Amino acid sequence: MDDYRQLIAVFTVLGILGATLYWLRTRGLIAFAAKAGRSGVSRRLQHLERMPLTAQHSLHLVRVEERVVLIAVSPGGCCLLQNAGAEALHQEGQHTR
Repeated sequence: MDDYRQLIAVFTVLGILGATLYWLRTRGLIAFAAKAGRSGVSRRLQHLERMPLTAQHSLHLVRVEERVVLIAVSPGGCCLLQNAGAEALHQEGQHTR
């Protein structure tokens, strides 16, 4: 009998949580993030590529609206290496090939 009570308690808590999330969502107090392309929403920040250098060091290519930035990440922090327009970076890539 104790097993059934525990099971009912778990489902009751999950039901209350689900009802609360639904209520908050209908009121516009919370919104769940949608993936780009799924609902036609374009993202202003995109992680384009990651290149690991060592176990704790890596390079990240990130698009921020129409800008593309190259960021170096290390245990001591991060550093901006290059900040260019998306079209300028694309043109540079064509010249090096």
